[in-house]
Amino acid sequence: MAPAVDGHFAIIAGISLSFVAVKVLRRFITKRQNSPSLPPGPVPLPLLGNVLSVDAREPWLTYTEWGAAYGDLVFVQIIDEEMVVVNSQHTAEALLDKRSRIYSDRPYLATLEPYGLSIIFGFMSYGDEWRLCRRLFHQTFRSESAVKFLPMQIRRAHEMVNNLVNDPQHYHDHFATFSLSVVMSTVYGYDASARDDPLVQKVVKALIPGLAVLTPERALMLKTFPFLLKLPDWCWGSSIKRTARSSTERINEMANAPFRYVQQHMADSSILVQSSMVAENLRRMETQEEVSNPAFESALKKAATTATMGSYETTSAILMVFVLAMVLYPDVQKRAQAEIDSVVGRERLPTFEDRASLPYIDALLRETFRWEPIGPLGIPHATSSDDIYDGYFIPKGTIITYNIWGITRDEKRYPNASRFIPERFIDVDGALTGDDPAQYSFGSGRRMCPGRYTADASVWSAIVTMLATLDISSAKDDQGKVISFTPTFTTGVVRCPAIFPCSISARSRIHSDLVDCCRTAEF
Repeated sequence: MAPAVDGHFAIIAGISLSFVAVKVLRRFITKRQNSPSLPPGPVPLPLLGNVLSVDAREPWLTYTEWGAAYGDLVFVQIIDEEMVVVNSQHTAEALLDKRSRIYSDRPYLATLEPYGLSIIFGFMSYGDEWRLCRRLFHQTFRSESAVKFLPMQIRRAHEMVNNLVNDPQHYHDHFATFSLSVVMSTVYGYDASARDDPLVQKVVKALIPGLAVLTPERALMLKTFPFLLKLPDWCWGSSIKRTARSSTERINEMANAPFRYVQQHMADSSILVQSSMVAENLRRMETQEEVSNPAFESALKKAATTATMGSYETTSAILMVFVLAMVLYPDVQKRAQAEIDSVVGRERLPTFEDRASLPYIDALLRETFRWEPIGPLGIPHATSSDDIYDGYFIPKGTIITYNIWGITRDEKRYPNASRFIPERFIDVDGALTGDDPAQYSFGSGRRMCPGRYTADASVWSAIVTMLATLDISSAKDDQGKVISFTPTFTTGVVRCPAIFPCSISARSRIHSDLVDCCRTAEF
């Protein structure tokens, strides 16, 4: 039976590839006859384009090399997909910001709908539904509104430090718990337990497999071979369909469970409902008849779920980068701790009121965003109409990839770019420079991350609290020798350091009661 099935699969795959080949050839001929020149780029192979030339695991490395060879705009053909890689912040701002009307769409991802991930409005096509989701999101997370979350973020950072002191081996889990506890408080008013919270665990179980399929490779496979989602369960290859069905069920429950939590608590008048994105907008639905409709509630649920999913991997990944830097660059940690001790003292922990007096901590935060960017290519945009920029033709439907990695590795802007050097963001007077990686690391244009202010505050509160209370260093074996390792990174939607050996302990100069008081402090 197996050889026959494989034979049929090969025939169907061959037919599918033939259709792709005809489509590519027709589009290629049409554009060459009727359009100005495309941006420069590597010569494509027939049918396959440049797919064999791109590092499949770390494509940003290839795009950075091509940027050095061809310039700020590089045209790339990946089978039947046309892509323009943007390799400079200046060009990204010129296109994504100043021409955002054209460059705010998203490319089609074949994995979204089958795996239940169309609920993430960040991948949604540019249109009315996206605008509504974005507006609901922006109302909660714009800079003026996000200020009210600062005390909660500090409290959650204190809880995280307690978890790290009590169970340092599972530091990655504590970062994920911190990230989700912050976002679930802001979005749902849910006060998660410091450890082993059941709703947090439900979210994690849905997100880990769900985010794993948001890769270009998986999307390309399903786009090329959509029949894989229609195979009967007994057929070879049907595991993809079963996995998609299971992912959809978990994602739906992850979206519905905290939403039901808010609705149930609002219905119980004896329970004080915390201010949150969902609660505030559900109250609007009760008082404003014109927005009390299924479309509004659907958009609210998508905005809430997007915030949860967007925060989960990004914040914990940035904290993983920070800890890796502290292990590899102990002198940076010592200077940061010295600044905190001199400004804050040792009788209390840092708060956001101290931030302006701690420029080196902000420089360290900027370098954490730059050094090993967790989104080296961001989320791709797509053009909604033809455009001409700098004499080059950019066709409608082109995928626009913003090579953030290439910007962070610009040796003219960042000498010794591969090294972790916070001082690069401090001027001769000891003040912060005008160069802030947040200007490009959170994206650009209308699709820029709308939760960037809360994300920045979460990371700052976590980093400054860890530096004030913990010593982070290399792990040692039973003989007291440093355990050496070569950092590796997981890839996907977010690039994150894989778990590595390190030692995390309470600082000897910080009284233990100072950390313990975090559990009972009122905020």
